[in-house]
This record gives sequence, C-alpha cells and structure tokens, in this order.
Amino acid sequence: MIVKEQYKYSDLTGKIIGCSMEVHKILGNGFQEVIYQRALEKEMILQGFSFSREHEMPIFYKEEQIGTRRVDFLVEGFISVELKALTKLEDVHLAQAINYLEAYNLEIGMLINFGNKSLEYRRLVNPKFNKIIVNQNNHR
Repeated sequence: MIVKEQYKYSDLTGKIIGCSMEVHKILGNGFQEVIYQRALEKEMILQGFSFSREHEMPIFYKEEQIGTRRVDFLVEGFISVELKALTKLEDVHLAQAINYLEAYNLEIGMLINFGNKSLEYRRLVNPKFNKIIVNQNNHR
C-alpha cells in the first residue's frame, strides 16, 4: 500500500483502505451494504483498529442539537468511514459524505464503495473543520 505523506492521517487512512481491499478481495461485489459492514468490522478487529460501528453522532443547527445520524464507522475517534454497495458512486454520495463531515465537525473521512467490480474509495477533507468547536462539543 502506497501512503501519501502529504495527506493528514495518511497512514491510518491507508490502513483503512487496505482492510477494505481485503474484504473486497474475499467477498467481491454484489452483497448488501450490511454484509460489507460486518466483514470490515471483522477485518479492522484483526488489524487492531480502535473504532465504533454505527456510531451515533449529534447534528447541530445554530448550536442546538436537532437530531442524530449514525456514521458507519468512527475510526480512532476522529475519522468517519461511510460504506456503499452501489454499482457506481455518484456526486450525490460524495456530497452526502462531506455534509456528514461538516455536520459532525470531523476533519477527515472515507467514502468506500464495495458495489463495483473494483473497490472504489475516496478520502475526504472537511473544508469547514473547526478545532475549537471540537473542543467545545467534547464538553457537551
């Protein structure tokens, strides 16, 4: 696995991609998303990751919580991983994953699609990430 050091957390995101490649190599495409979630969970356990699956995150609007959303995986407490099992990723899926990063105020995320013949993955960066808000949210 080639790791691009210019990207923040590239070592960790590279390992997530490696786990995803292993799952795709064994299962291939054609299963429902939940099957890939379960397999990726097993692979990340084998690789010693710290994560939570279907991690519930609060959604805020003007500093008031208006609901929650579950991220497929929250890895090491700060990288969201959204899984798809689609024949083709579209711009709307990318926009949705970026919106989740912004809503959760997470800096880095991954969008991984198991539904194609070849594994597709995108590393996402939240352009609106605010470290100050993270510290404030930790006290809520």
